[in-house]
Amino acid sequence: MFKQGLKMAGLGLGIEVHIKEIPVSYAKSQQTFSLCDGQVVIHLGIAPGAKGITLEQTGKNHCFKDRDVSGLCPDRHCCIEGGPERLDSIIDMRSLSKHLKSMGLDVIYSRDAGRYLCDFVYYYSLYRGQGKAALIHVPASGSLASPERLVPQLQTVIQKTSSTKHNPITDYIAEMQ
Repeated sequence: MFKQGLKMAGLGLGIEVHIKEIPVSYAKSQQTFSLCDGQVVIHLGIAPGAKGITLEQTGKNHCFKDRDVSGLCPDRHCCIEGGPERLDSIIDMRSLSKHLKSMGLDVIYSRDAGRYLCDFVYYYSLYRGQGKAALIHVPASGSLASPERLVPQLQTVIQKTSSTKHNPITDYIAEMQ
């Protein structure tokens, strides 16, 4: 898949790539974040039917009713009991999307990450990291899904995402299967 291509290609000076696959399990997904506390986490989620790279602004806390691979849903269909209804990334994905479009990249801005595992993990990451997270959905199929096309575009998107932060910090890339 594209993750090895991204790891081999790198992201430029000052950006380390650490890739962690997250199982399609609500319970197990929350266990992956002890390794990345204090870092900006950039999640790459696979979105069937997507026509381009989608930059997600918002994670939602409720309405997780679809079962994971274990056949389970989160308690009360909620990510964080008592947490805010929604959380936004500190990264202005709308402005970033406009900038990337002006560079000729096929990107889409979104405020709805889908109410399944990607949204669940994104909200949890935003909550734990005080907004220091990003979710980038990539197409599951089609011409843009090929590693030859996707890796260079992801490099650019992640580099621009990283350059929007005030203090450069290591990015931790987690891929949702």
